[in-house]
Amino acid sequence: MNVLEEWTALVCRELGVDPARLDRAAVLDLTKDVAHGVARPAAPLTAYLLGLAQGAGTAPPDALERLSRMAADWEKATAETLEDS
Repeated sequence: MNVLEEWTALVCRELGVDPARLDRAAVLDLTKDVAHGVARPAAPLTAYLLGLAQGAGTAPPDALERLSRMAADWEKATAETLEDS
């Protein structure tokens, strides 16, 4: 078991989260997309907000994919917003 697996297992136990519900690769991909597409500090914040939405039951089923697309389109979306101003 590597450090990431050990840490994930420990945190899941501490927080009472079933590790089978976690798609670690998808979360890491999301944070990579946000860090590279938006800003590094936005990555953990986005993951946290997604977790809050998941816990509250308000996150859509495709939330990870939607957020990744938003991050990929961030530069284009913000450029269009600046052009419209």
